[in-house]
Formats: sequence, structure tokens, C-alpha cells
Amino acid sequence: MEVVYHAHNAVISDRMKERASRGLAKLSQRLDRAVDATVRFHQDGPTRRVEIRINTAGQRDLVSEGMARYYGPALKIALAHLESQVGHARRGPKVKWQRHVNA
Repeated sequence: MEVVYHAHNAVISDRMKERASRGLAKLSQRLDRAVDATVRFHQDGPTRRVEIRINTAGQRDLVSEGMARYYGPALKIALAHLESQVGHARRGPKVKWQRHVNA
């Protein structure tokens, strides 16, 4: 999966880029049809924001955002939101329907 980084009013270290790519690699193993990802780092005063968008073939894109005082915690929040979305994306509507019928 190709990862594109954008830094808006921000200076991003190679270590932070590596952390983002490792987290996305773990998520792409669970997501079958991931094509590419875009990671945006924003800085607005004391608030740091990380936005991650994963493009998937044949499905809707997954988008998450994390805000914190530093980029590390913001990245962690954004990856956690994406992990939650991947879990929901893997469960199809058929499984949800069967769960309601069996209850």
C-alpha cells in the first residue's frame, strides 16, 4: 500500500512517518482491498491534528482524525478510530441481519 504524507504548517520527523506507516501496514493486513493512504499532519497553535484516509477498491474510503497537543498521541487516536472502522467494514450487512434474527 502506498502512503502519501502531507504536512500543513508542520514539521514531521522521519520517526513519525515510520510510526504512521507501521500502523497503516497493520491495518492493511486486516483490510483486503486497501489501495493507498493519505496522512495529513496539521498544526494550528497548540493543537496538532492527524487525518488519515485509506482508499479501498470497491468500497467507501475510511477516514479518521485525531487531535492532541502532540503528534504522537494524535496519530494514536487516528489509528484507533481507523481500527474500529476496519472492524465494522469487515462485518457485512448479512452478518448483522443474522445476528438480529437469532437474538
